[in-house]
Amino acid sequence: MKILRKITLALTFIITSFCSMAQDGTGAADLVRQGVQLNDQGKYAGAIDKYKEALKIDPENIQANYEMAFSLFASGKGNDGIPFIEKTIKASTSPPLIAASYDLLGSIYDQGNQSQKAIEAYKDGIKVNPNYQRLHFNLGIAYFRNKQYAEAEASAIEAIKLDPKHASSQRLYALVTFHQNKRVNALMGFCSFLLLEPQTTRSAEAFTNIRSILQGGTLKDGSGRTTIIISPRDNQENQTLNLAISMTVLSGQKKKLAGMDLLEYELKSIFNIVGEMSESKTDKTFFDKFFVDYFHKLSQTSNMPAFIRLVSLNANKDENTNWMKNNEKQARDLDSWIASTPRSF
Repeated sequence: MKILRKITLALTFIITSFCSMAQDGTGAADLVRQGVQLNDQGKYAGAIDKYKEALKIDPENIQANYEMAFSLFASGKGNDGIPFIEKTIKASTSPPLIAASYDLLGSIYDQGNQSQKAIEAYKDGIKVNPNYQRLHFNLGIAYFRNKQYAEAEASAIEAIKLDPKHASSQRLYALVTFHQNKRVNALMGFCSFLLLEPQTTRSAEAFTNIRSILQGGTLKDGSGRTTIIISPRDNQENQTLNLAISMTVLSGQKKKLAGMDLLEYELKSIFNIVGEMSESKTDKTFFDKFFVDYFHKLSQTSNMPAFIRLVSLNANKDENTNWMKNNEKQARDLDSWIASTPRSF
């Protein structure tokens, strides 16, 4: 919701000119500004009243229509906002505003469990503005909820390309690839997510999923409940990649490793094996370029111990926080490596 609000505030500069040109537009604009302030305070009913007053003065006020739909959506009355957002889409000549409006429309449909309508709204927005990152991300979420995992993966990839540091897009990629039995893709997706977001509730869930992948391949949510049992059937490349995980885990067990030492051995070995496999490919995919190449490079450095502590930080907070304090140079070296190592796609 906060992200949508930031988008709305940015769009205010785009559409203020439309408001000021309308008859009695100044009064309407003042009411809209008051409504936005109330909305930002969570006082949605008050905000909606302000927008109603603004629309009485100027029914065609684009910002008032958009903000009305936004506040109705925020208050859980998204369906009531559909006529206002549709009016915004039809009246606006600003591609960024139209794209944002389709994004809001899709979110309203998604909130109402109308996945197919949400998908169509997001796709319409992408036609208007293909570089609108949030549309691709939300489209991926809608596909995910509709169990269209391959389509969700494609949308997550586009979202990552547009914003490689958007943690939620990388988490989405990990989840939807796991649901396709692409265990190495999911493993690296979760690791990449944790580099961006190591200390949240979602981080603990992501680390649990990493351990689940390594320990047998069941996807768990934040409460530890299994959400999917992956099928052994898959294409040849995925079978080979999944076998690399299984063989690495068995090797680690034979070495009688435990705790962080075992996790470091497992991830470093998997990164190396998959990286060497990728190096021989002539037609690399997004996964090869963005994830495999990056983590293969990491596995060749001395930064793996700090990396392991970072990705497991929220799951073993006291232990790993103490390790970071006692190994400040290693922690700084990892930060420097992350900052200086580009990722391609």
